[in-house]
Amino acid sequence: MPIFALMNQYAVLFDMDGVICNTNPYHVKAFEAFFQRHNISYTEQDFEDHVHGKHNSHIMSHFFQRPVSGEEFIRLEFEKEQLFRDIYKDQVACIPQFDRFLEDLKKHNFRTAVCTSAPRANMDLIVDALGIRSKMESLMSSEDVKLHKPHPEVYLQSAERIGVPPSRCLVFEDSASGITAGLNAGMKVIAVLSTHRKEQLPRCDYYIHDYSEITVDKVLEILND
Repeated sequence: MPIFALMNQYAVLFDMDGVICNTNPYHVKAFEAFFQRHNISYTEQDFEDHVHGKHNSHIMSHFFQRPVSGEEFIRLEFEKEQLFRDIYKDQVACIPQFDRFLEDLKKHNFRTAVCTSAPRANMDLIVDALGIRSKMESLMSSEDVKLHKPHPEVYLQSAERIGVPPSRCLVFEDSASGITAGLNAGMKVIAVLSTHRKEQLPRCDYYIHDYSEITVDKVLEILND
């Protein structure tokens, strides 16, 4: 199928953490355990500025106060994310009404995708626990891109994969870096206020607290504005 061939279709692209599931409290617990293991001190503001919405490469380098890369980064990232998976595996639940909203999108022939900065193992845990793998035309995780949010690579590649032009894609994000990535991709963006307040985020097209506050009709209105 040619790139962007499905000109009569729209797509909705979901970040995962804080957008499909409210995982951030569990990531905080995992980082607290990880930092304790490595005798790293931190403040609540450190989490706000250097954890939420950031890729693990930034987080590790900031908290270890030196560049962390290569095999060391792979080892440390696996250690922290395994802590998260152990904590979260029996707690997986979607943000209220996400499942209903996704079903409604599919009934209206929207193409859908997951576009996360999380490792693939985290994505697999969540999409399989929620039973949504078959409802996504594309699944992209940290391992699938070279440049991480706020760079738009994950959103542009997802749009190309599913054959819908960026101008016909709507992104759901919860972080400043994610919203910026969606906007940089030339897409409309809805912020999910699960982690941040509206005034803490870049200006975007719409804001919701959960999926009871959004409908397919509103999505179409935003995309055609």
